Amino acid sequence: MDDIPISAMLIALVVLLALSGFFSISETSMMALNRYRLRHLVSEGSRAARLTDRLLQKIDKLLGVILLGNNLINAAIAVIVAEIAKRLLGEGEAVLAAATGIATFFILVFAEISPKIMGAAYPEQIALPASYILTPLLRLATPIIWFVNLFVQLLLWLLHLKPPTDSARPLSMPELRTLVMEGANFIPAKHHTILMNLFDLEDITVDDVMTPRAQIEALDIDAPIESIREELATTNHTRLPVCAGSLDNIIGILHLRKVLHQTRSEELSRETLKEILREPYFIPEGTPLFTQLQNFQGTQRRLGLVVDEYGEIQGLVTLEDILEEIVGEFTSNAPTRGNLFTPQPDGSLLVEGRCSLRLLNRKLGLNFPLDGPKTINGLILEHLENIPEAGVSLKIAGHPIEIVQTQDRMVKVVRIIPVPVREEAV
Repeated sequence: MDDIPISAMLIALVVLLALSGFFSISETSMMALNRYRLRHLVSEGSRAARLTDRLLQKIDKLLGVILLGNNLINAAIAVIVAEIAKRLLGEGEAVLAAATGIATFFILVFAEISPKIMGAAYPEQIALPASYILTPLLRLATPIIWFVNLFVQLLLWLLHLKPPTDSARPLSMPELRTLVMEGANFIPAKHHTILMNLFDLEDITVDDVMTPRAQIEALDIDAPIESIREELATTNHTRLPVCAGSLDNIIGILHLRKVLHQTRSEELSRETLKEILREPYFIPEGTPLFTQLQNFQGTQRRLGLVVDEYGEIQGLVTLEDILEEIVGEFTSNAPTRGNLFTPQPDGSLLVEGRCSLRLLNRKLGLNFPLDGPKTINGLILEHLENIPEAGVSLKIAGHPIEIVQTQDRMVKVVRIIPVPVREEAV
């Protein structure tokens, strides 16, 4: 080694630092690579992505060839730096210590920290091209890696450790939710909202979206036939529950399309209506929306009546109600859907007491609690534990509320002053 000029050793040092940096940057970029993005590139036919995917499927061998190359090169760097220091500064313990410090500095800055930062910042741009070099290196170093892994396996056996299998652990629903939340910057806003709503379907029940019993529009088969005709002509719904006397006696569900078809051939009568009724479909209260969506699909139904543990009807749920929780509200002219809240010139809102808290939170960005009552009327009654009079003011969830009108033992209209929900500082 004494015959090698210092200039040649300096050139060799630069080359070795570059090679060590290559192994470091390759290791970090391979580990930081987005696996879902990589599989997408593989499906599109990218050769570099296919090579990278094969390397990552043999992660133990990949790390073996990277660490083997890195350690050999770093050892060579230390020897060259020590030789250069000996020629320039002479021999001695101080020179050896200085050479060690210089070699450590060069390796940390140029072969470890800087390359790894770049690899973490640009994993895809670095890992895919690096696969063209690492693949043949892995083939050449396979015998050495196999020999080294014998000792690794022996050590793991002595420590009673089982190496991880190739099968990836499936993500849980909370983990998938976190993945979608963190990917908000890469997903269109509407798609992100739909995905997040899908995760909420397991936590929301039919009680949260149903039309309450008092607002159900039903057809009384015992009413005069002229009243029945008028109600059929003026209804905004395509399907109507049909009862005999009261909602406690539901006899079926009427599809208005069948009514129109029937009236073309004969006069409308009670007997005709009973013939075209479909059996009512009942839903236990507390059923998760995702479960009910599957039930609607399995039974080919679009409307169901929610009943409690005693069989009493509590409300009505349609397929559209569930779909609106996923994609947002559809345009609807139904009187029970519109005019639930009216913006005022002073920035406040006049809200009907029957308006659901979920609707207020979703449409107006409020933060009323959803784990108790379902309507603003129920929330106020629970909070005050009394039926208030008009003019009473209170604050719930940080929102000032004024009672404007009460009627029939319920809060009819309230005024709400929205307060923006402050995001917690990260």
